[in-house]
Amino acid sequence: MDIKCVVTGYLDENCYLLIKNGTCLVVDPGDEYNKIKNEIGDNKVLGVLITHSHFDHIGALRNFLTKRSIKIYKKSNLEEKEYNIGDFHFECIFTPGHSKDSVTFYFKEEKAMFNGDFIFKESLGRCDLPGGSEREMNDSIQKILPYDDDIVLYPGHNEKTTLGYEKKNNPYLK
Repeated sequence: MDIKCVVTGYLDENCYLLIKNGTCLVVDPGDEYNKIKNEIGDNKVLGVLITHSHFDHIGALRNFLTKRSIKIYKKSNLEEKEYNIGDFHFECIFTPGHSKDSVTFYFKEEKAMFNGDFIFKESLGRCDLPGGSEREMNDSIQKILPYDDDIVLYPGHNEKTTLGYEKKNNPYLK
């Protein structure tokens, strides 16, 4: 699976394009639809994965809603289980704390987690916004800690990191 990061909007939100065998999943289309569309190229979009519904992560979602063949995957229509979409296989993990609807998408074969504003390099997402909860954030952290250290975390902003690095260096994961 190829992973492209398209930085969008004035908050520099990371939209990810997951590409495999001429098909694509879009993670968090934050803004600048034409920029995202150009990076998708000729790949067929099979679905859009939403880590949470804050405006900076869904600003370009309306452009994908006009295409009937594209399904939107967000907490309101997901369960904590494994999913198969075309050649893509992933697990949905509910990780509230930053928001009530925060989810993490884990692609085990690729050792990749797309976690929105849950975990950042050496930090966490804010819990003081409406729907945020420090208690839920702590519960979500405990849920993620047992996963393998070599998993790459792809956050909603800034640079990627690994779960192992965060276990050693992130003061909130200790």
